[in-house]
Amino acid sequence: MSDSPIDVPDFDVPDLDVPDFDAATPAEAADALRPACASRTWIAALVAGRPYRTLDALTAESDAVIARLTWADIEQALDAHPRIGDRTRGADRESSWSRQEQAAAVGIEADAAADLRAGNIEYERRFGQVFLICATGRSVPDMLAALRTRLGNDAATEREVVRGELRDIVRLRLAKAFR
Repeated sequence: MSDSPIDVPDFDVPDLDVPDFDAATPAEAADALRPACASRTWIAALVAGRPYRTLDALTAESDAVIARLTWADIEQALDAHPRIGDRTRGADRESSWSRQEQAAAVGIEADAAADLRAGNIEYERRFGQVFLICATGRSVPDMLAALRTRLGNDAATEREVVRGELRDIVRLRLAKAFR
């Protein structure tokens, strides 16, 4: 359970088989996907592409759709992601997953927290968006090193890095959501 003061359900247990997702109404299928990625284009494409039958097929189509998203679609997905080091307080599935994914950034030393805040601000000034990184399994020093390295990217390169990070996050979230 999270260290959040909000009592949140355990969202680690997948609650939907892919064949059930395939058979769901479009609205139910969209609701099942939304916590994995907030891009309406991504959701619509995956709902329209059913049936998938397996998580591997669903994930492969997700990867293909993310590769085709416009930058505006990516920005829509980014709007649902908190800054690294900022803890979401919602009781919904996406907030719970964000807390889990950023677990390494919780309770860090003041200097590291200040470095993350400063890095986030610098990144947002440079690129005009939240610094997105697949934080699962990464230490704070690793995330800070990636942030500093990525500050040296040009805008086009950084957009492709962000697309890859989004793909990796969505893969993890689909694996959490579906059996």
